[in-house]
Amino acid sequence: MRELNFIKAHQLEWREKPNPRLEQPRDAIVRPFVAGRCDGDTLPIHRNVSRAMQLGMKAGLVDPIVGSICGHIPFQGPFAIGHECIAEIVELGDEVTGLQIGDIVVVPWAVSCGECVECRRGLTAKCSTTSTSTLAAYGFGPASGPWGGMVVDRLRVPYADHMLVKVPAGVDPLRVAAASDNLADAWRCVAPGLAERPGGSVVILGGAAQSIGLYAAGLAVALGAGTVDYVDHRPERLAIAEKLGATPRQVRMGKLRPADLPGRYDLAVEGTSSAAGVDAALRSLTPGGLCTPVGYYVPPGTKVPLMQMYANTATLRISVSHVRPVLPELLKFVADTDFPAELVTTTLADWDDAPNAYQARTTKLVLHRAPQHERNTRTWAH
Repeated sequence: MRELNFIKAHQLEWREKPNPRLEQPRDAIVRPFVAGRCDGDTLPIHRNVSRAMQLGMKAGLVDPIVGSICGHIPFQGPFAIGHECIAEIVELGDEVTGLQIGDIVVVPWAVSCGECVECRRGLTAKCSTTSTSTLAAYGFGPASGPWGGMVVDRLRVPYADHMLVKVPAGVDPLRVAAASDNLADAWRCVAPGLAERPGGSVVILGGAAQSIGLYAAGLAVALGAGTVDYVDHRPERLAIAEKLGATPRQVRMGKLRPADLPGRYDLAVEGTSSAAGVDAALRSLTPGGLCTPVGYYVPPGTKVPLMQMYANTATLRISVSHVRPVLPELLKFVADTDFPAELVTTTLADWDDAPNAYQARTTKLVLHRAPQHERNTRTWAH
């Protein structure tokens, strides 16, 4: 079977590998037919970062935790890439309950058991059963486990009765293409905070976390935020934010200052992957406000304005996205409100074109092919 592999910057290709098989009674084999490209995947695809990051770790300029996730030479190819997919179940182990062949499901990016202490606490990206290093994940290479990537003909999913979440009937799989990671990441940035502060104000700093910021802007509007300002320098992303109901604010992100933000906010979503962005987001908060950074902050000495946070009773919440616990609520919200997450998709490409399409310089790439089972699917108009 075929599996999409990252070889090096600007080069991806299909590679053959054996078909997966059921190894444990709680396993499932699924066939991905929709795959989103995570915002983070663009870093090694568009830039030659592997050797630079290796040297940076040796020199103390890059946090060594990067190596435990992406390898001692970070993003060194070849490795199977891709960790967002919607799939159909094609095989089930004998002990899997609540699922059946043909079900359309979201496969979370992090592999988890659902039963360890971390999973019971909702920290499914830190599952102690499946992790042998910092993370157990699809699409990051062997340092994060033997799980492979999601742009593949067949995929083995362990603990399937816990891991897999069914897409609600009537919801187009293309609409929730990023539910495995980026859409769910955006949800956790705004939904809990707005539940605590109904009608609160939200600012999103866009940029590196391209689609996460846009999903967060749209979700904040749909969740009833009183103000949603989307700050970015790219006209195409600002236009999408406006379509989603947010107020676009064009700012030169390379020289971002706290004074560039137009107001004070209950929630700030930081997506620039920069210390300046974190500083500006934290300083923009109302008393008791919450800032959630969602980028890669690889320098070990990223500065945080602790005294300002102390004086303002601000909260900085930063973590990998723990997708599995939020999926049922997120998918129900999309089904109930008809939330148009597909507006963030800027390139929809054929599955067979993955090696070229995955390199596109576009905000959100989604690959698709026809499902084998037509139940619970329909074609969204793009």
